[in-house]
Amino acid sequence: MKPLFKLKLKSMKRFFILLAATTLSAASLYARSEEQSLDSLRNYDIDVIEVTTVNAKRTTPVAQDNLSKENLDRSAYGTDMPTALALTPSIIATNETGIGIGATAIRLRGTDATRINVTINGVAMNNPDSHSMYWYDTPDLISSVGSVQVQRGAGVSTNGTGAFGGSVAMTTDALSTKFGGTASLSYGSYNTNKQALHISSGLMRDHWVVDARLTHIGSDGYIDRGATDLKSYMLQAGYYGSNTKVKFLSFGGSAKTYLTYNGVSRKDMERYGRRYHDSGQYVTSDGPFVLEDGTHVDYYDDQTDNYLQFNNQLVLNHRFNSHWQFNTTLFYTYGYGYYNQYKDDAWLAGYTNLNTSIEEADLIRHKKMLTHLGGVNAAAEYRTSNLDVTFGGSYSYYNSPHWGTLSWVDGMDSASVGGKWYDNDVIKHDGNIFARADWTAVRGWIDNELHIFGDVQYRYVGYKAWGTNDNSIWGDEGVYMQPINIDNEYNFFNPRAGISYIHHRHNVFASAAVAHREPTRADFTDRYMFSADDTEPKPERLIDFELGYTYIAPRVVVGINLYYMLYHNQLVATGMVNDGDDALNTNVARSYRRGVELMASWRVAKWLTLSANATLSQNKIQDYVDELKDSPTYGQNLGDMTISYSPSVMGSLMADFHVGGFSALWHTQYVGKQYFTNNEIEALSLDAYCVTNLNLGYTLRTKSESEVRFGLAINNLFSTLYESNGYGYSYMWDGERYDDAFFFPQAPINVLANVTVNF
Repeated sequence: MKPLFKLKLKSMKRFFILLAATTLSAASLYARSEEQSLDSLRNYDIDVIEVTTVNAKRTTPVAQDNLSKENLDRSAYGTDMPTALALTPSIIATNETGIGIGATAIRLRGTDATRINVTINGVAMNNPDSHSMYWYDTPDLISSVGSVQVQRGAGVSTNGTGAFGGSVAMTTDALSTKFGGTASLSYGSYNTNKQALHISSGLMRDHWVVDARLTHIGSDGYIDRGATDLKSYMLQAGYYGSNTKVKFLSFGGSAKTYLTYNGVSRKDMERYGRRYHDSGQYVTSDGPFVLEDGTHVDYYDDQTDNYLQFNNQLVLNHRFNSHWQFNTTLFYTYGYGYYNQYKDDAWLAGYTNLNTSIEEADLIRHKKMLTHLGGVNAAAEYRTSNLDVTFGGSYSYYNSPHWGTLSWVDGMDSASVGGKWYDNDVIKHDGNIFARADWTAVRGWIDNELHIFGDVQYRYVGYKAWGTNDNSIWGDEGVYMQPINIDNEYNFFNPRAGISYIHHRHNVFASAAVAHREPTRADFTDRYMFSADDTEPKPERLIDFELGYTYIAPRVVVGINLYYMLYHNQLVATGMVNDGDDALNTNVARSYRRGVELMASWRVAKWLTLSANATLSQNKIQDYVDELKDSPTYGQNLGDMTISYSPSVMGSLMADFHVGGFSALWHTQYVGKQYFTNNEIEALSLDAYCVTNLNLGYTLRTKSESEVRFGLAINNLFSTLYESNGYGYSYMWDGERYDDAFFFPQAPINVLANVTVNF
């Protein structure tokens, strides 16, 4: 480990030097062309590096919501970004530790994290293999983000994996032209704590700004042993000219989280309480914990997920004149991590690196991965009074070896447990070109505009994986590791068209879009030998129709959005798992999501705003026959079933109060019933829940222009007993059907206090 890590540090050092040199060279090149004064410089949008590829405008025909810096700061006491995203319509936040820290995720309109594109400054953050965004890999990112835009549906042309069904576009916070910073401390229930320090240099030599942030977040978690230890940094250096901006960013850190992903059954919650889970549990004659049947057990104290990640971006934005501007981003992400797992009475034949006659033994194993992701995004924008055209493209290269080792096997000496018990590698090429135009076809004298929008994207994906996976297989010649042999290419054409009409306070839009998504790594590997034939998973296609209306008055905002998302070959949960308890997905020929999103906001007074949103939907599979061998529903038509994790009702009520330096935000969210599989089995479902959070704050301003902000987040105010997430599967044994479900309970009322000093 140490030699490998040192080697990577050397590589990272060379990379940073190269980036720094590139930054300085680019800045010097454009600096020679700068002729405007410092006053002009300050008038030129020094705050933001513009990203024209992912953000939608008011006139863009797409359902969208924006989170302000104030919204983000209220959620930045220690919890992850999904907490803030859940304030927007149709989004659900989930968490495995029970308090919003650690393994968090979101769902949008029922679609999971693998179908939601997440970008930072236009750079896709989704893992190219799993398509998911792992928020704890970038701890305290919320403190460095200046704005967030959520697009529901297919959205505008985007970069990277996961651009399918929804997107979250984030931009890093503005660089301050004044010297200063912030110091923040948080502490609350379950030993949850946060320490953060942020310092900005202010404008130096009329053009340069540097700032940096260091953060530590820790928690014991609500779930037993659900501890989280997150360390992160953010470094930004910017050059600002009158027409040119260059910005270098490096952010990331280390994450150590206890493995809680197995959840807990209803039966075990009744036996041992809602905080119980059995990850890392092993039987021992003198264990301090006693199960219901009298068995003595103990727990391995390092049953953890460990991950180190560095994200680097070099952003260049140049405005040639009032019509043309150009931006490009070079990016590179390095990651290394591993699961550290204790296995009680493990079947040793499944570890092919061992040469032993022992059939079962306790062991400690490490499942490791190394990631390299690099590429470039580029776009040019042309603007006139009636026409806005953006065109460009992106390319990324991803390489990620996966392997497993053993550090200890009971009854064997250390020299006999060496080597890899599985070993595979992945390479992925992802490129796209796009062109987008917004034409103002009609412009009247009372804010009367008709916009015609067109957007086309061609995307190429080359995905190759080879070696052996971590699933052991019984064959005619004995036990062997599951082979991986994937070499696929995908060519996707994603068009979008729409219109937007604005008349004074009224905004109406309609659009139609096509989006595609390739299968994930798990869609290939987890279905091995479970499919009725040897076919591979197929890519998904979405045809998305949207119709929206918004009324905007000085004190009232009302909106309605109708959507119909028609899927071809959508990958949905089958209700079965492989021997590693991984859910098995299968393509469904036809399925759909259709619904209505309602939004309203009323500024009752200067100090009080009331708002509400609701989503009513149907999410159905059409005419699907179960062809998975060994499935309890084999041969049955499962058509007209509800798609997994898709509640038919979601809604929120919010009250935003502020007077003087005092503020309060009340948020109540209701989420309807969710099924774990596409079979509508009651035993495999998540009950509806309603939870209320209250956020209080007081800002004390001093004569020196500094300020002190006190905050108190009260989560689950009424101590609702609920589970935000879960999973389940079915199987047959001796001719009988069994349904197993596991849940992630959330903490009752819990608090997190914060004090932040801005200087």
